[in-house]
Amino acid sequence: MAEMDTKALQKTSAEMVVLALLEERQRHGYELAKLIETRSEGKLEFHVASLYPLLYRLEAKGWVEGRWIERPNERRRRFYRITPAGKKMLALQRQSWREFIETLDRVAQIRPA
Repeated sequence: MAEMDTKALQKTSAEMVVLALLEERQRHGYELAKLIETRSEGKLEFHVASLYPLLYRLEAKGWVEGRWIERPNERRRRFYRITPAGKKMLALQRQSWREFIETLDRVAQIRPA
């Protein structure tokens, strides 16, 4: 985003982004960080150092569950999956963002006519 502080927007959308990616399938933190960077074409960056505290908070809220998985010839990783409560929260967050964007569009005419 040109000339705009994406960090503020990123902070408010972080939970929704992570929950949405976990809705697809379970993932570990490093994979989430890379996927966010790739899908956003580098406009969003979630460093692992800030992503894991977010995952811990989501887990404490009961929106994700983490479990350690060991695979041959790989180090042990903690994989996270979305819970039913997390899916409900994701649906609420998506609706709130839709309404917010529609309101901004009505007021600021974001979308071209």
